[in-house]
Amino acid sequence: MSYLFKSRVTSILLILLVALYSCKGIPGADARKYPPNPKERVKKNLEEGRGFRLDNAISGSGKGGDFMFASANELWRASLDTIDFMPLSSVNYSGGIIITDWYSDGNNINESVKISIRFLTNEVRTDALDIKVFYKKCNQVSNCKIENKTGSLVAELKKEILSKAAIYKKQNKDKNFKPYKGRAVDTTR
Repeated sequence: MSYLFKSRVTSILLILLVALYSCKGIPGADARKYPPNPKERVKKNLEEGRGFRLDNAISGSGKGGDFMFASANELWRASLDTIDFMPLSSVNYSGGIIITDWYSDGNNINESVKISIRFLTNEVRTDALDIKVFYKKCNQVSNCKIENKTGSLVAELKKEILSKAAIYKKQNKDKNFKPYKGRAVDTTR
């Protein structure tokens, strides 16, 4: 075998290994949620907007090239909507973190609050967020005490974010729903 042939075979095998390694399987696959009949699965996937439709690709109305980035992530959008009254200090979508700047409601300028939200997963579930709330109390400009508080504010923030994210997820699912216009599904097989 020639060197050129060996290098091509090695390249192809390397590409296949990378492709197989990057496949994580069906996200959130649950046998109870997916019908066992392949035709029914195709119908369900196409109706939910997860399939490839040739008519969208030809007409140009498909989603190819239409990048929504963070606006497509329900948890991210819900978090930003929940803390939209606070100034943001650092926001990193790829790093999965939102950090607000110190915020005071104006009643007491010696007390401020800062919120940090870390995203542990993109799925809408209770353990998807790590929220930290910091309180700062100052006696003078240079004499401040900062504490990490856990309690009702963290629970309320998490509840508010998750409820908004669930609404966004349902709206997105409803928006992507298109009835399947293929051949009738034969369920007798």
